Amino acid sequence: MLFFELIKALILGIVEGLTEFAPVSSTGHMILVDDMWLKSKSFLGPESAFTFKVVIQLGSVFAAAWVFRHKYFEMLHIGQYAPEKQEGFRSKPRRLKLTHILVGMLPAAILGFLFDDLIEKYLFSVPTVLIGLFLGAVYMIIADKFSRSVRKPIKVDDITYFQAFVIGLSQAIAMWPGFSRSGSTISTGVLMKLDHKSASDFTFMMAVPVMLGASVLSIVKHFNYIEPSHILFYIFGFIAAFIVGFISIKTFLKLIQNVKLLPFAIYRIVLVVVIAVVYYGIIK
Repeated sequence: MLFFELIKALILGIVEGLTEFAPVSSTGHMILVDDMWLKSKSFLGPESAFTFKVVIQLGSVFAAAWVFRHKYFEMLHIGQYAPEKQEGFRSKPRRLKLTHILVGMLPAAILGFLFDDLIEKYLFSVPTVLIGLFLGAVYMIIADKFSRSVRKPIKVDDITYFQAFVIGLSQAIAMWPGFSRSGSTISTGVLMKLDHKSASDFTFMMAVPVMLGASVLSIVKHFNYIEPSHILFYIFGFIAAFIVGFISIKTFLKLIQNVKLLPFAIYRIVLVVVIAVVYYGIIK
């Protein structure tokens, strides 16, 4: 494994960690950074390069799981985080439950199982990703504008099962590459009158088990394409994605309530222009 190939693994892991849970589309960034620049397929091969992207995505998923570990422990009634062991438990009868997460996961799990291969075959192209990036930006702007009319936003512990289902259903939109899972679900959460932070919290907690299951299944499916000579490449990318993912998720959750979605929407539109210019050779 050459030194420069390991540097490429680090770069791709960093890009994955920065973009997987931000509402900016990790797919769009991978097209720009990998398909148009680093070209991991050229030294890994198409199948192995795809598996590498699944592995680094898993790094980001583990980072999100670590960030929300206390909340998962609370929902699973594990140790000191069990609700009944927390101060003020009796005065707070409503709180987010594991069943809310399961209700939110259900639509994505069913649709992903039914249409994953078709989406991978027909929708993973630069033009379709550009469309997804742009439409996702418009959806985020609409959600931000709507949020200004909400006088008393809903907190994450007050989410109803209906709201959880609708937010989960919006992941179907994100099956279109470039639309962004977090972009669609956070926007839908805001449209369901959640505040931006609560919509983000629920989005990430709901995404972890869905993405974990999808990543593991994909790795099992493509396991034969993992070559021993590429293991170090995978490890470097995974570690980079985990570390950067952890930092970016923590930072995003601190920023989102103040900056809202508009800056990310504007960034997506700029990204559309950049990718289009590079891909179509408008500037040579």
